Amino acid sequence: MAWRWQLLDRDGNPWQAAAGTEVQQFPSQSDAETWLGETWRDLRQHGVASVMLFEEGREVYGPMSLDPA
Repeated sequence: MAWRWQLLDRDGNPWQAAAGTEVQQFPSQSDAETWLGETWRDLRQHGVASVMLFEEGREVYGPMSLDPA
């Protein structure tokens, strides 16, 4: 199974990364969530406002804001 995050901008549109940047895929939900836990601050600084988690194209949850509570 492949898990991936959809990164969204403030308007809810897919976030546009620098050219050549590929969407990361993870072997498990736990790996995907660990990665997000380690990188969410950097993502926010680069314009990512929220994320959605997908497993093989199926939406698992989201959008989830990256703004601190």
